[in-house]
Amino acid sequence: MTTKAEQDILLDHNYDGIQEYDNPLPGWWSGLFVGSIVFSILYLLYHHTGVEGRSIYDEYDREAAEVFEKRFAELGELTPDKQTILKYMEDPKWLAVGASIFKANCVSCHGDGGLGNVGPNLTDDAWINVQSVEDIAKVITNGAAGGAMPAWKNRLSHPNQIVLTAAYVASLRGKGGGGKAPQGRTIPPWK
Repeated sequence: MTTKAEQDILLDHNYDGIQEYDNPLPGWWSGLFVGSIVFSILYLLYHHTGVEGRSIYDEYDREAAEVFEKRFAELGELTPDKQTILKYMEDPKWLAVGASIFKANCVSCHGDGGLGNVGPNLTDDAWINVQSVEDIAKVITNGAAGGAMPAWKNRLSHPNQIVLTAAYVASLRGKGGGGKAPQGRTIPPWK
């Protein structure tokens, strides 16, 4: 049996003997729901309208550039010579920086781990445009093969990135196994 007050809030719905109360949502909950919709529209308009510098990717790029500048401050300006490249080829901390630059920019052509894709395999002893280890930095800087390998001197934000990427590419030699068939001439070891 239901009382008169309960009957006032009961709805006319009756499904298999089960009746439904008219129990509206609390005002604070409805306010949060409407507020989240308004916030999502404002967020969408602010961050996803294509305005330069507002996306999370632009924010990440700014922060990554700041981190690189702070880390590169302890290095100074690196020169892309044989000694420098061989030195950083053996330094795991800086080799990881070169690896991250390689993964961000070079994997699409040279494949994961440098095993070759459109570009040549970087893990074997046969090289197309390289005779010595410092030639790697020259190819990264100026490009090669009539633009098939683009010049990265204007695309990378700091000259040290070229040296550290060259050190990483040099460290890939001999770490392959499989991948694209060798291209170019076999060259002597780096050291």
